[in-house]
Amino acid sequence: MASDTLDDVKTLHTHAIDARHGYEEALEDAQRREMTPLFRDMIALHERNAEELASVLAGLGQVRDDKGSFMSTVHRTVISIRSLFGGLDASVLPGLVDGEKRNLASYDKILGRDAFEADVRGVLERQRGRIHAAVLSMEAMEAARV
Repeated sequence: MASDTLDDVKTLHTHAIDARHGYEEALEDAQRREMTPLFRDMIALHERNAEELASVLAGLGQVRDDKGSFMSTVHRTVISIRSLFGGLDASVLPGLVDGEKRNLASYDKILGRDAFEADVRGVLERQRGRIHAAVLSMEAMEAARV
């Protein structure tokens, strides 16, 4: 696997960890119960993706790094501030959708390359599909509140 492609897989792994951290903070700070099922589902989705990507990386001889990036801190801070000033109700959905669409764009970029074994491509395509389904679900939740 090419070095830049390997770096992209590492980046997807880091993004999954960062997203999970953000949703964990949201769940912890949730003041309204209506959003807690979504936060739990998104934690599980990103945890599953991070574990699968860690397995891919291990299969490529890479060392697992579960710390995430500086963005984990940013996500946690934004969620905490949002919780303090407005609560974590359905009004956070546009921001969550936007973040997940950025994740989809990252998957699209890496999947646009032909540098993968079929099994790795399958993992990435399944993960992209799960995130896409989550985006559609959040958009439906958002539309229902209007």
